[in-house]
This record gives sequence, structure tokens and C-alpha cells, in this order.
Amino acid sequence: MEHPVFNDLTEVREELLQHPLYKQLTNAERVKILMKHHVFAVWDFMSLLKKLQIELTRVSLPWIPAPHPEYARFINEIVLGEETDEDGEGGFISHFELYLKGMKEVKADTNPIVTYLTRIKEGEDPLLALESDEIPRSAAGFTHHSLKLAQHGEVHEVAAAFFFGREDLIPDMFQVLVDEVSSHGVSAKTLKYYLNRHIELDGDEHGPLAEKLLLSLCGEDPEKLQQAKQAAMESLKMRIKLWDGVLEEIQSIQA
Repeated sequence: MEHPVFNDLTEVREELLQHPLYKQLTNAERVKILMKHHVFAVWDFMSLLKKLQIELTRVSLPWIPAPHPEYARFINEIVLGEETDEDGEGGFISHFELYLKGMKEVKADTNPIVTYLTRIKEGEDPLLALESDEIPRSAAGFTHHSLKLAQHGEVHEVAAAFFFGREDLIPDMFQVLVDEVSSHGVSAKTLKYYLNRHIELDGDEHGPLAEKLLLSLCGEDPEKLQQAKQAAMESLKMRIKLWDGVLEEIQSIQA
């Protein structure tokens, strides 16, 4: 990141990339545990993205031109990829549904996320629905943080979490995951496709654009820059807690 105010994030980002969880993904059962937790982060990513789409494009009637068409273009490109990406088999699918498909492929437990979404569709408050005992606590905490930010955060705060907590982080983090899963011969075709697709898109296209968007939204406003840094720091720390929860469950099964 070009602006020096964000230099403080380097240490926590590196802590996340060196998390001990990755070295524990040595067999299919452990990957299944990861997916049971991580699917909530895959899902709540869309709430951050939709917040940016609402704020930076025009999705209400009657339509009027967006004030910054370059932002609208960027966000709409990401929405296109996240909601209707190539599925690797000649069709199209959302990344969330692709991940669910990968979970079913390896027989990971989809019940927590499927039940959660069913409760939301039936009208339950999404934050209250996270209190279900069947949802891993670390996943619930991560998702609660993301939803609260999407609902109440300023657009530059959401953009900071989106860039530092997702677009900038994911290529490096997912590469570590792919390397570890592959090195142990774990068969997870769809999961690997999902991870590699994000590495490709976020590293080559989305990441640099998300950085440009964040810097433009903050400008040289010191208050916005500090708020953005805080939002980014919180997002990275919540990801560490999410991985802590996965590791704790893996270790509890080993014991």
C-alpha cells in the first residue's frame, strides 16, 4: 500500500500468513474442518461487496448516473465474477455456491451454513441467527464483524476491510493453502479450483483496483485514513481468530 499510514498493518498481515493452521492441513478430515468454518467468510464477503455496490453504483429506481463511473465499473466487475463466475465446466456459478459444491465433493459439513441461510430466508435477523450452537464460534464472530461493518461502516472503512482483509490478502493466503493441501495429496478438486481462481483474479486484477479505490476514497483526510487503518486491522485480527478456531477444533480431535 502506497500510503505510509497503513505500514502498521504489515506485522499482523505477516502473522496471519504464518499462522500455524496451514501446516496442520495434512489430510482430508482437517480440510473439511477448515471448510466448515471458512464457508462463512466466503458467504459474508458478498455483504461487504454489496455494500460497496450500493454506495458506489446505482441500484435504485429511477436510475441516475454514478458520480464515479470508474468505481462503479470496478465494483460491477467484481460482482460479475463473484456472483456468476466460470465454474470450470462450461457454466456459471457464484463463488459461494462453488465453495459449497467443493464442500459436498469432500463430504464436509454444510449443515451450519445451510441452516443459517435458511433461517435468514425465513426472516430471522442475520446477527441473531449467528448465535446458533451449531455454528463454530470463531466463524460466528468473524461473520458478525463483517455484517456489522457492512451495515453500519462508512464506505472507506468497508473498502479498507475489503482490500486489506480480502483482495490484498487472499492471493498470498490462498497460495499457502493450495500449497499445503497439494503437498499432502488431499483430493479436493473444486476447492483447489476456487482457491486458484481467487489467486488469479485478486492478484492480477481486483487487488490493484481495490487499492486504488481505497486511496481515492480516503484522499489525504487524516481521519478517514485512521478509520480505514483501524477497519483493516480489525478485519485482519478477526481472520486470525477465525483460523485460531479452525486450529482449535483440529487439535481437539487429535487429543
